[in-house]
Amino acid sequence: MTINELLERLLTFRDARDWQQFHTLRNLIVSTSIEAGELLETIQWKTDADIDALLRDPAQMKNLKHECADVLMYLLLVAHTAGFDLVEAAAEKLDLNEARYPVDKAKGTATKYSEL
Repeated sequence: MTINELLERLLTFRDARDWQQFHTLRNLIVSTSIEAGELLETIQWKTDADIDALLRDPAQMKNLKHECADVLMYLLLVAHTAGFDLVEAAAEKLDLNEARYPVDKAKGTATKYSEL
């Protein structure tokens, strides 16, 4: 399934339930943040070893996948409602990051671009 097909399916799901009335840009952005918080919950209080083990546990892995999917779906709705293509926006941002973080300066460091 392509990202556009996923968006169309998501919009069909939303419209069949008459939920567009609740999907203002503000509400969608708030909901994205809430879902991102639920994604954070999947690793809250866990060590790196615990997180590695999570990836080998089918039930926990399923939960991780579903939380990531919730964030993605809300981001798609945010972009759709705001009138931009999320894939194009991500590509544009990656171009910007490539310019901000040239390999010769950024390789192996977590230093912010303004400090390189």
